[in-house]
Amino acid sequence: MGKKIAVIGAVLEEPQEAQTQFNQVVSEFKGIVRGRMGIPFEDVSVSVISIVVVATLDEINSFTGKLGNINGVNVKTSLSKKEI
Repeated sequence: MGKKIAVIGAVLEEPQEAQTQFNQVVSEFKGIVRGRMGIPFEDVSVSVISIVVVATLDEINSFTGKLGNINGVNVKTSLSKKEI
């Protein structure tokens, strides 16, 4: 099975409560993570994080599933059509 490039976008609605668990999950998948950018919106207690990964579809789905199961975290994924 080929690998794809994906961008995972996550909105943490209560970052002070979700961030530790979120970072633990990202750490579990550090082998597929190519880049990460986080933007805090401290005035409204929200963080927006984008993560670029290169992985199989199964790995991407597992990663986003674990992130999406964290309370207060909303996740969307955009996948490349091209396999690499």
